[in-house]
Amino acid sequence: MTSHRTLRAAAVACTVAVVAGPAPVAAWAAGTAARPAAVSAAPSPSPDPFADLTADEIADRAVTATRSATSLRMTGRVVTDGQPLDVDFAVNDRDECTGLMKIRGGTAELRKVDEVTYIKGDEAFWRVSMTSQGMPDEQIAVTIELIKGRWLKIDPGQPGSGDLESVCDLGSLLDDLGGDEEDRTGLTRGPGAEVDGTPVATLVKRDDGETTTVSVAQKGKPYILRMARAGGGEPGTVRLSDYDKPVRVTAPPAAETIDLARLQPGMRV
Repeated sequence: MTSHRTLRAAAVACTVAVVAGPAPVAAWAAGTAARPAAVSAAPSPSPDPFADLTADEIADRAVTATRSATSLRMTGRVVTDGQPLDVDFAVNDRDECTGLMKIRGGTAELRKVDEVTYIKGDEAFWRVSMTSQGMPDEQIAVTIELIKGRWLKIDPGQPGSGDLESVCDLGSLLDDLGGDEEDRTGLTRGPGAEVDGTPVATLVKRDDGETTTVSVAQKGKPYILRMARAGGGEPGTVRLSDYDKPVRVTAPPAAETIDLARLQPGMRV
């Protein structure tokens, strides 16, 4: 139930390789620092909707409810490969999404609509990404000049497009959430709290020096509203919100895009 796998997958799948030659380039990630959920101690609402359930049973209900969502927004910060990664993106069950990610000082935006993915990174993002993949300086300069201020358009079937699909695939994101039933056993219930004003049940699991805390809504559907991991090599916090709300995505103007196919052969995403 840790679901940091979800954000790690986003970090990997949202790693854009822009290659102006035979070698793969560019890890992508983007965005502004995600707004953390406001969590405060609070008494449980009366009556407690989970009063007759064990912590493991609450977790099962929370996973079932969350997987039923038709859309959601995910914000958070986790550590992946030793680097903090900030994400803020919304996705629906029609494989549409829009969002931001940020890693190592570089930022980029992501949109997917009508099966086409668009990515727009700032210069810092592209430079850091390409350098990390070993692209020669002269190729970096040429490529940045070509894509600067523009959206990279990636059509279905183009090299690397499949790696991006999981980011905008709500089903995949939710399947990953709590997919390992062992993650949902051995939980204990913590004190009552609130996440952005919504009363929540807190579920806690401690394992090998890591502590995972999951906050489950006690009003309405028992959606997961927050997950936090402390200790270990991949600490972080993920917030899930805007359940079942419309996700509006528009394609960038054609004049502001550049097709992946226009760059030299060997380019991948």
